[in-house]
Amino acid sequence: MTSVVVLDYGSGNLRSAQRALEAAGAEVTVSADPELAAAADGLVVPGVGAFEACMRGLWAIQGQRIIERRLAGGRPVLGVCVGMQIMFEAGAEHGLVSPGCAQWPGRVERLDAPVLPHMGWNTVEPPDDSALFAGIADRRFYFVHSYAAKALEIPDAGTQALHPAVLTWTTYGERFISAVENGPLSATQFHPEKSGQAGVQLLRNWIATLAR
Repeated sequence: MTSVVVLDYGSGNLRSAQRALEAAGAEVTVSADPELAAAADGLVVPGVGAFEACMRGLWAIQGQRIIERRLAGGRPVLGVCVGMQIMFEAGAEHGLVSPGCAQWPGRVERLDAPVLPHMGWNTVEPPDDSALFAGIADRRFYFVHSYAAKALEIPDAGTQALHPAVLTWTTYGERFISAVENGPLSATQFHPEKSGQAGVQLLRNWIATLAR
């Protein structure tokens, strides 16, 4: 059975994520142990709340090094919600710009929408070559957020530059990136663990890529 570690750094729907991943067919451990995280077939980085608070929690367990080490070795990582946002260079919230893990260039910013947070079910616009959304491109997923990444252009340097970024978009007030597939690093702005059978299938699709 495919092994997945949900990284426990004090942020995220850890048990909900565990249950959804188990429903998708993975053997799941919730842990902050760097050795377990390094050895697993897949690592899930959850996240809820503020960008800066999530980064503080990640730094406290040296989680950014865990992520860097896995990606350097081509080992898959999946970020969820703020766990996606912190993969970018920085997040701008409440007038404060906080550094992120800088796996991707760009800044996470407040959505330009009449009502925030963006909370509830919404559609996605994945490209035809998306592995995450295979068979579920027409389904709705559950979002809870006020901030998002609105652009991603990977420069021709570094590990992630070796892989094209497959971007999925969603519109709420404006278009924003709702999922990224970039070599070993994937992420979703929505919560698969709260998205019913569509979310479980997306996790099943991700798990299927771990054996490649």
